[in-house]
Amino acid sequence: MRSALLSLERLLLPNSCVSCGRLVEQSRPEGLVCSLCVARLRPLPAGCRRCRQPMPPVGPCRFCSQWPSSLRWAASAVWLGDEAREIIHHLKYEGYTRLAGMAAEVMARLIPHPGSARLVPIPLAPNRQRRRGYNQASELAASLGSLWSLPVARGLIERVRETETQTELTLRERIANVAGAFVAAQPDLRGIAAQPSSQTDVQIILIDDVLTTGATISAAAAALEDVGWSCVGAVSFARALPLTVRVES
Repeated sequence: MRSALLSLERLLLPNSCVSCGRLVEQSRPEGLVCSLCVARLRPLPAGCRRCRQPMPPVGPCRFCSQWPSSLRWAASAVWLGDEAREIIHHLKYEGYTRLAGMAAEVMARLIPHPGSARLVPIPLAPNRQRRRGYNQASELAASLGSLWSLPVARGLIERVRETETQTELTLRERIANVAGAFVAAQPDLRGIAAQPSSQTDVQIILIDDVLTTGATISAAAAALEDVGWSCVGAVSFARALPLTVRVES
């Protein structure tokens, strides 16, 4: 009910940009972000072939070095700068679910089409889902699936316990916070790929709003790997800027 009322309120209000507050141009009647703020979104540059993170000056990429082997790759559309942060905040906490369509358009434009795959939104814990009224990752997956013409698999993975908000946690605390938080199912594979013989023939792509350290997608991929899914990718709208995660004290 709360999410429905919020969505109705957003439809009745004038379309002001959620990032800068200016009215959105008449050429963008369904938009909630002005063209200037869209243009200010910063795409990720080329980096590590597995995680797309900028490479260190010396040596291999350390960002994805501890990921489970099933997590083959992860891509994000833009850096989590001021404009992207406002978009995510309003999508996630303020009921602006229409922003999922705008974010998905940016993702589809900046991230190469992954080919045959099934999109799996990172689930919320049941209590948090009830409080919020929706899951922003599911909204993103639905919009991106429509743009990419790929199916969305809900229920393939579940969050089985409540976890703390990750914002103020260190990398080690993030990993511990989500360890064992997900379980995965083995669904009927018919319709997912052309006559697949096992889960190894199916690419699963996890969908989330922000990728910070990769702790959440690693835990989700590990749960999928436990039941035989061995080819997992991940896509997010935004990637946390380097050095924004609190270091160990």
